[in-house]
Amino acid sequence: MATAVIMPRQGQSVESCIITKWNKKVGDSVAEGDILFSYETDKASFEEEAKISGTMLAILAEEGDDVPCLENVCVIGEPGEDVSGFAAAATIGGEAAAPAQQEASAAQAEAAPAATPAAAATGSIQEGERIKISPRARGIAENQNLDIKKAVPTGPNGRIIERDILTLSKLGADAMVSAAPAAASTAEAVAPAAEYEDVPLPNIRKVIAKSMHASLSEMAQLTHSFSFDATQIMAYRKLVKENAEKIGLANITFNDIILYAVSRVLPKHKDLNAHFLGDKMRYFTDVNLGMAVDTPRGLLVPTIFGANKLSLNEIALKAKELAKQAQEGTISPDLLSGASFTVSNLGTFGVEHFTPVINPPQTGILGVNNIQTRLKMVDGEAVPYQAMGISLTYDHRALDGAPASRFAQELCKTLENFMALLAK
Repeated sequence: MATAVIMPRQGQSVESCIITKWNKKVGDSVAEGDILFSYETDKASFEEEAKISGTMLAILAEEGDDVPCLENVCVIGEPGEDVSGFAAAATIGGEAAAPAQQEASAAQAEAAPAATPAAAATGSIQEGERIKISPRARGIAENQNLDIKKAVPTGPNGRIIERDILTLSKLGADAMVSAAPAAASTAEAVAPAAEYEDVPLPNIRKVIAKSMHASLSEMAQLTHSFSFDATQIMAYRKLVKENAEKIGLANITFNDIILYAVSRVLPKHKDLNAHFLGDKMRYFTDVNLGMAVDTPRGLLVPTIFGANKLSLNEIALKAKELAKQAQEGTISPDLLSGASFTVSNLGTFGVEHFTPVINPPQTGILGVNNIQTRLKMVDGEAVPYQAMGISLTYDHRALDGAPASRFAQELCKTLENFMALLAK
């Protein structure tokens, strides 16, 4: 019996996912456990395994399509089974998705990329004809100001897909280059055409761009910079590192120490452990601590929920677990939201000072800088010490400079006396 495969829901906050790659095509045999396709949310990537064995009868969405969760994306069954009911029920991007049900139509789709440049130049879309185009292809065309009517559709049922727009873009570039010699004959010098490559923005980059632009354009952000004597946390980390294996502790890093200290200080400064919601403030009882993580797909911010209730060792373990999941692209989207405050550490890159950007609707973010040798006066003598810098960005709509500075001052004092904090 033919069975539809639906787009999974990865987290309660996810409404749709983008198919990034199909590993099976119509007519292929499918064994239970085979990877059917890969897909991504705005922050993580996944692979869908086959739950049953059979033959791939229909593919209802293409690579690049943004598919609503729980909607049919393909059909598996026995050769010859009717799948028209599944196709009629699938609506992708506002269009009915038609499966390639016969070998002939599949072959036609594969052969379509061989369309000649002349066909692309004249356009295969007739005037008044409805243009079927995938969301990703439309986005690329709009970004490059391309006329989609001139694209040669190679997708199922005459649909324009990403490769068609990229082909159209290349044809236009080639035409400009071929025209260059004629133009050169009428001018003394012609600048060579610059070589470049247009690469569509991945979904996660679009989300980051939108979020950062909204943050800077809608908030009244201000950054205060401080530094503290890091002598005590350096000594503590050295001690733990030397004895961690003996006493069964995690590899506690400077970042873990900062996260722990923030989780203990933040509850005393409720305006920074909050969300600014336009006409009201939402104050959190616990510290749900966001930690910025650099991943191959872009910046992700997993959340350590209830960090104020965790020990230093528990925070270190949780931070490493979340960072690993984020970097591997397997983290649940539900763990990438809900933070009440965020810490971003660029000190490992040698950054001396930076202005971290708030993740709305949070009201603040702490930037952690590198460690530098400085001098301080002790009994009339200049004594060198190791100083670590921090940069606090806060939303001036939610709180003023004085309370923001009081939080940073208390945090610095707490870190300078870290041993005392652990005794509490």
